[in-house]
Amino acid sequence: MKAKVFVTFKEGVLDPQGKTIKNAIVSLGYEGVEDVRQGKYFEMTLDTLPKEKAENLIKEIAEKILANPIIEQFQYHIE
Repeated sequence: MKAKVFVTFKEGVLDPQGKTIKNAIVSLGYEGVEDVRQGKYFEMTLDTLPKEKAENLIKEIAEKILANPIIEQFQYHIE
């Protein structure tokens, strides 16, 4: 079983790295990109667990370790 966790800044939180990436895209001549928000991606392989237990585990790990709940949000998918 695999869990994929995506961590991004919450709306309204400044993202200086995203702004730098957007500026680089524009300076290289690409058009049509209005905004860039950067984030983190984690992939975890899990033991065989019941789906509900796996979801609780991933949610707890994301809340306590992977994301800063003050400025970041997360989404996860378990396959």
